[in-house]
Amino acid sequence: MKKTKQWTLATDKKANDEIIEEAAAMINAGELVAFPTETVYGLGADALSDEAVERIFQAKGRPQDNPLIAHVATQEQLLSLVTSVPPFVEQLIYHFSPGPITYVLPSNGTCASRVTAGLSTVAIRIPDHPVALALIKASGRPIAAPSANTSGKPSPTEASHVIEDLSGKIAGILDGGQTGIGMESTVVDCTSNVPIILRPGGVTADEIRKVVGEVKIANAQSTEEKKPLSPGVKYRHYSPDVPLTLMRPSVTHMQQYIDDAQANGKIVGVLASDALSRQLIARKTFALGSDLSQIAKNIYRGLRSFSHEEVDEIICETFPKEGIGIAIMNRLERAAEKNSTNNK
Repeated sequence: MKKTKQWTLATDKKANDEIIEEAAAMINAGELVAFPTETVYGLGADALSDEAVERIFQAKGRPQDNPLIAHVATQEQLLSLVTSVPPFVEQLIYHFSPGPITYVLPSNGTCASRVTAGLSTVAIRIPDHPVALALIKASGRPIAAPSANTSGKPSPTEASHVIEDLSGKIAGILDGGQTGIGMESTVVDCTSNVPIILRPGGVTADEIRKVVGEVKIANAQSTEEKKPLSPGVKYRHYSPDVPLTLMRPSVTHMQQYIDDAQANGKIVGVLASDALSRQLIARKTFALGSDLSQIAKNIYRGLRSFSHEEVDEIICETFPKEGIGIAIMNRLERAAEKNSTNNK
């Protein structure tokens, strides 16, 4: 097991520049460095090196056919990795990049084959975070970076989550505090005339529709049955250490479930909005926030909070499938073992 170096970024720009240069040197040497983005923490490797990228799969225990996202600092760097870009992508870049949106485009073979998982396409994103952008620029190359967690577990939104999963397995961790959005990027297949959302995320379908008009949503079952073009669409993801059950947001319904479990000697932890959490009596309750943007920011932190608690099961209320709520429910449904919503 290797020693993982941890840097805490400060307000002193000169000190941070030295840290970024050291981390970039590790990337260029083929090592793995975790870093913050506006979505979640990423586990970075040189996207041009198959050997370096293979270390990501080993550290995470990631399925071999699951492609990665190449992170770049500019539109020009994005263009250097692809053969063509449809006009609507230029519009999306203008409105949403840097930001939480990933473009799947025809690869020109510049990125390592382990990044594309042998596909003819490559997924590329320009992150909207000063540390991420500085690291990419300092390394002078695209950085392949899935979420910096053990594969299948909730994504990391703060450095402590990365340490918990990957300390001793990677070279370094850049601690930039809690991430802003807390939900992974929206992944858009841009290889046809109409954009297709493969994974909902920080940019909503309605926002994309306002810019380019028609937008399609990939069928979840079809994306699971074939080789994935995007991360986060085929395998079980985001799962906490104990079983998760989704429930309709009813105080009576959820409290009865908690009480019945307690009567059977089980302890239930609760994930819920601020308003609902105040009305429930449980062994541990994690209040996620008062609106969908706060809930998105806190959902992974909430799921991970039960790892060190004596709970046998987590229950979480469901949220409206609108705006960022679509991405929230996408993650929760993939993480859950049971969906006891009874919404019929």
